[in-house]
Amino acid sequence: MNEEAQTVLGALRAATAAQHGAIERLLRLEPATLERGHYVRVLAGFGAFVPCWEARVRERLPARLLGWFDERSRWPHLRRDLGTLGLAASADAPDAACAPALPDLPAVFGSMYVLEGSALGGQLIARALRERWALGPDNGAAYFNGWGARTGALWADFRRRLAQEVEAGGAAQRSACAAAVATFEALNRTFERVLADGRVAA
Repeated sequence: MNEEAQTVLGALRAATAAQHGAIERLLRLEPATLERGHYVRVLAGFGAFVPCWEARVRERLPARLLGWFDERSRWPHLRRDLGTLGLAASADAPDAACAPALPDLPAVFGSMYVLEGSALGGQLIARALRERWALGPDNGAAYFNGWGARTGALWADFRRRLAQEVEAGGAAQRSACAAAVATFEALNRTFERVLADGRVAA
């Protein structure tokens, strides 16, 4: 067994491998084949999920971590994209049912793993958006651009926090893994609904 497999991060990756593959197949964000209309619908899906997810996480985080979490929020980037592309933002009326239950702090970090990891993949998508349609942070691609060059450092910081807050092995790790799986499943449900909605502008 390699060293990473024995960490909480390794356990999260192993536990969510199937769900990760499923959402990649659903979103179809491969840079070589990405279509603009589909990209707009995917943003609408994140617009339906991210505000209610962030609200759920903030409810469950201790006060000492709220500032840390708020500093890494990508909701302002996403809200800017939605406005630029003429899509409604849903922060004022979040659908709490779309966010997974987070019974404890390890579960919160397991859920965060899903969205934090997506920020890394977003860098590849942001590059494709720049090259194909000249979209950047100011005209419809802020969410995937995220924190740009700082994204790697923020991911490293999250990994350190994860190791500090969630003990490897035992109940804490199991709770984190269950929440990560539930978060992927909630994302899948959200995107299945939004991508099938013909009213979303393309």
